[in-house]
Amino acid sequence: MNILSLLSLFKKENKSLNLPNSLAIKKLKSVASTNNLLLYENITLYHHTQSFFVPLLLLDPLRGIYLVEHKEWTYDELKKANIQKATNQISSEETLAFERAHDFLKKKFNELTHSDGVPIYNYLLMENLNSDEYKHLDISFAELLPHKKIFFSNSSQNEIKEKLENASAPSASFPTVENIIGNILIQYCIIDNHNDLHLATKEQMDFIDSKISGHCVLSALSGSGKTSCILLHAILEKLKNQKTKIIIVEPTTLSCDILKKKLLDIIEHAIIELDITSIEILTPIELLNMHLAKLGKETLRDKISVDALLMNKKFNIADIIICDDSDFMPLDFLSYVKHIQKKSNLLLVTNTNSNEETYLFSKTFRNKNENVFFHKTNPHAKAMHIISNLLKKNEAKEILVVSNSLSKEKLKDDLESFIRDKAVLLDSSQNLIDQDLNHLLLATYMDINGINAKFVILLDVCFAPRKELKYAFNLCEEAVYVLYEDECEQLNKLRNNFEDNKN
Repeated sequence: MNILSLLSLFKKENKSLNLPNSLAIKKLKSVASTNNLLLYENITLYHHTQSFFVPLLLLDPLRGIYLVEHKEWTYDELKKANIQKATNQISSEETLAFERAHDFLKKKFNELTHSDGVPIYNYLLMENLNSDEYKHLDISFAELLPHKKIFFSNSSQNEIKEKLENASAPSASFPTVENIIGNILIQYCIIDNHNDLHLATKEQMDFIDSKISGHCVLSALSGSGKTSCILLHAILEKLKNQKTKIIIVEPTTLSCDILKKKLLDIIEHAIIELDITSIEILTPIELLNMHLAKLGKETLRDKISVDALLMNKKFNIADIIICDDSDFMPLDFLSYVKHIQKKSNLLLVTNTNSNEETYLFSKTFRNKNENVFFHKTNPHAKAMHIISNLLKKNEAKEILVVSNSLSKEKLKDDLESFIRDKAVLLDSSQNLIDQDLNHLLLATYMDINGINAKFVILLDVCFAPRKELKYAFNLCEEAVYVLYEDECEQLNKLRNNFEDNKN
């Protein structure tokens, strides 16, 4: 008689195979959708240097995690077989065996949350076996693969729901959904500026999981999570293949440093072994200088300039280049990047919608409908008044003032005697280590890439570059104040765009 071990029964699936969109799986997905269960399909869990593939994972916020193994065996394949537990098989009481999954998840929870997390239950989805056929299998199946843990081809949605809910009684003492999924599926965990965890949206997950092929465009506003998703995509590509060469280009030295810090924060939270230097983060000038140095040409210092020679030479520097905030990069530099990535992959990240986007983040997580204030006044005096009021209940580091260079200098001089807190002149050409961002920040419209603030005050609006003004307007987390003396076309467009978005 054919004997199968339970260990071989549950051996790891081929990661390249996706689950079929069969009737049984559709029913399971429908149960998840109608009962507020989170469902993740064909996912890999990562921890240190280990990875673990799971065909289907469901989270019931009141009961725990369900791991669902999918099998296509037919009755004819199983009717003459019996099964036995393999020696030293890892399994859990009254559950199906899922090789090392429980220990893997508990170890990850313990290191991240110092607890065992939530209960974990195993189920089997038998695609081509019905409940009547199961009754005629060898008794060993009933002992090791209990009926209550199997979804059959003829299981109804109500039956599936009952089997899931019978795993345990509901509990209100579990961690939040964000803390459960955010700690085990690190590729879908977005850490905000306050170190709070958020789950990636469907749009974000599709981008993170995607394979950038050829030249692509991601369109996403500030506050849409684009920066975190770029890093999560890069991390996932490296976890899949350590040899993949990835470069992320940021407009300024400061935005590069901020992104490097965010990358380090994500890796530390995830507890994965990944060399932070294996994902290079460069300014446009640094990328151009690498090419110029290879050709023995004189390198650039401050100004971006694309030598005609570079447009005629190959430069196979990366498998993937991602240009974040590409709206702020010169057109000749973008043409250069497209040239050197002609046979490789390139992603341009833009803050404006277009017909060219391959990926779109349509949702922003910042409140833009209420706390926007337009003041026709003496901008300088009003800015001082607003800053003074905000400092009564908020920290200085939560305030960003954006203006031209002259206004920035004048405000700094006046604030030195007007407020107790220090005001810092932001310089995007300097490294993060040379600047203390834990103070009230005074910046020009050219310096704000990678910066976020709870409150943003905008001056010199009529003379600000249009793209930079729109970018600055979307930086705030809570409120933005637009201060002006005279009406102008640019101001009216800003106000009209705000009203359109509000409606």
